[in-house]
Amino acid sequence: MNQEEIIVRQYKKEDLPALLAIWNEVVEEGIAFPQDECLDKVTGSEFFASQTYTGVAENTDTGEIVGLYILHPNNVGRCGHICNASYAVTSKCRGMHIGEKLVKDCLCQAPHFGYKILQFNAVVASNIHARHLYERLGFQQLGVIPNGFRMKDGRYEDICPYFCQL
Repeated sequence: MNQEEIIVRQYKKEDLPALLAIWNEVVEEGIAFPQDECLDKVTGSEFFASQTYTGVAENTDTGEIVGLYILHPNNVGRCGHICNASYAVTSKCRGMHIGEKLVKDCLCQAPHFGYKILQFNAVVASNIHARHLYERLGFQQLGVIPNGFRMKDGRYEDICPYFCQL
């Protein structure tokens, strides 16, 4: 698979089975997302539909969905201009720069919804590939929250909040 075969587009209802598989794979790994419950057809449909925007990475040659992101408010009211996002790429396609395409698309989409800042609240410190990507794309680390994330094995690891002005 080469980069030209991957496009990022808006989620459609028929993408749900692929999104559930990718999302739940990350949740089950227990090293990145704060959720510890997997989504099913009902909760997943509600979850993805409730986001400000859900994007999917699709292989245009095969039609296979290989990644996704969700974009949503990070807060409300006077802080409602700050958004948050989560990204997931199927394990068999990691390391192919699909995550970068997802983040770049998210940075383009967010201002269309009135967002001015994209903030990540809980990037796990050991998630080196994500951290390097965010920094390369202009995100700034805000600090470190010691033991802010409970890993699947029960250990606690630091989290690093990041932000980027849009």
